[in-house]
Amino acid sequence: MTGLAIKKLPSALHQRLKQRAARNHRSMTQEVIAVLEDALGAETATSKAAPPFKGRFALTDRFLDKAKRAGRE
Repeated sequence: MTGLAIKKLPSALHQRLKQRAARNHRSMTQEVIAVLEDALGAETATSKAAPPFKGRFALTDRFLDKAKRAGRE
């Protein structure tokens, strides 16, 4: 596991983090990890892959070969 050092952390933010960690019965490191997981977890949840294409035609090898050659001839 890698480490992270935060430079120039404002004292007010440090105090809020310390209070939050105490409320949640966590160390400050555990609280920072939980906050980052919440913030970044929401981002990854919204960036899921699009649903599979449900078109009106089958994607056969013949169709794909024709599409690849389109514009090359």
